Amino acid sequence: MALKIYNTMGRTMQEFKPITDGYCGFYGCGPTVYNFAHIGNLRAYVFLDTLDKTLSFLGYKIKHVMNITDVGHLTDDGDNGEDKMKKTAAERHQSVLEVAKFYTDAFMKDIDALNIRHPDVICKATEHIDDMIELIKQIEANGHTYMAGGNLYYDISTYPDYGKLANLNLDELKAGAGKRKVVVVDENKRNPGDFVLWFTKSKFEDQAMTWDSPWGRGYPGWHIECSAMSMKYLGKHFDIHTGGVDHVPVHHTNEIAQSEGSFDDAERAKGPWVNYWMHNEFLILEGGKMSKSSGNFITLQTELPPERGFSLKSKGFEPLDYRYFLLGGHYRKPLTFSLNGLESAKASRSALNERIAKLIKKANEEENAGLDENNYKKIFSDDYSDENVVQFINALENDLLTPVALAAMQKESNAKGIKATEALNGIYRMDKVLSLSVIENGFKKLNESNKMAVDLHADDPMAKEIDALVNERTLAKRNKDFAKADEIRKKLGDMGIEIIDTPQGPAWKRK
Repeated sequence: MALKIYNTMGRTMQEFKPITDGYCGFYGCGPTVYNFAHIGNLRAYVFLDTLDKTLSFLGYKIKHVMNITDVGHLTDDGDNGEDKMKKTAAERHQSVLEVAKFYTDAFMKDIDALNIRHPDVICKATEHIDDMIELIKQIEANGHTYMAGGNLYYDISTYPDYGKLANLNLDELKAGAGKRKVVVVDENKRNPGDFVLWFTKSKFEDQAMTWDSPWGRGYPGWHIECSAMSMKYLGKHFDIHTGGVDHVPVHHTNEIAQSEGSFDDAERAKGPWVNYWMHNEFLILEGGKMSKSSGNFITLQTELPPERGFSLKSKGFEPLDYRYFLLGGHYRKPLTFSLNGLESAKASRSALNERIAKLIKKANEEENAGLDENNYKKIFSDDYSDENVVQFINALENDLLTPVALAAMQKESNAKGIKATEALNGIYRMDKVLSLSVIENGFKKLNESNKMAVDLHADDPMAKEIDALVNERTLAKRNKDFAKADEIRKKLGDMGIEIIDTPQGPAWKRK
């Protein structure tokens, strides 16, 4: 089976065929760093991480690029509203760059806590202004722009395929009656759907960050950054572009128009700017939309004033509980969030970790595997496969069907008729994509269990002698010397010690 993904461009499942065999270049829209990421934002990055690791798992060499929007972003995709970066800087009494660094650092802590692998390239908008200006020059040279009121606009009427991603009708958009809602507040626009490539001071007289350009001192429209930076690192044509479904009707639609509007004849002949578009659906709150003002702004781990919201950490959840919760839903389906739902995910993850701890114990005691926290990656094979691993791979190749992939890992942890080491090897392979740190947590649970046993007998003067006999009995059983094991059990019994065989291994207590 080959990798199949749902392409928003055309709304169909398609076999993934990269531009270059064995290689995938893809771009994912990153955060606008004017506030903490809330858990809805973070769903997009767990999806991106799953795509990244699935491609690697399936043998592709990848180049994953993600932007950081630190120039500013208007509160409306249609060039209306306030500049979010500027607004937050005023609230915090800091510079825009100080705000951007603070929230970028917070975002990185969140993705690290979720076991999200950093993209190969993380590019900041402020460091690529020259690339944006050069791209705008190409668009202008191709006749797609006009200057009005001090701003340079993209004229969508010059691009016949405008709206093909979102199934928008260009004629209707020209008349201002398209399927998307466009509030016409900019009298400089020839068409309601036109958008700004470069702002001058005519938009905000006291704009925090401005640069010199052929169109006057100003700053870029926010759509242009993704086109400029993706092309810089991935070329004029690349394989996959991702983002949230909210980006489809405006942001990604505008990206396509300006990117392909920069092409010369030879570049147009090579095909579209991006071959596959993948979009994740929203996280839906039971209590309504998440916002700073509503008091239900939920972060992963950053504490908030009670009137603003809360963190999952403050409710007793670990970041990987939330990752597990997200993997339980398919990225293209809306996912309803509740604390009860997250509690269920937490319990399932804990039970999975417990089963893996038992497998590690069994592998070491019955199969002489010699596994520890430092060597298991060297012992396990990346080529191991069984029916559960096959199910897992098929699920990934079916448009990243993570609920089925997660079920395959659960089945492997309960597998009958295979060795514990084999089950662990299968789980090890699966966790390269699911990234729940299940084997690491299995060892952690074993260590905690062993520590509890030590603490329990800390005051017993014969603890060391008894532990030695218990370990000797365990070794005898492993070597199938059951007569010796029974002899040691009797000796311990005569000492007033009762042996209890638990899933984590033998424990003892005084009668």
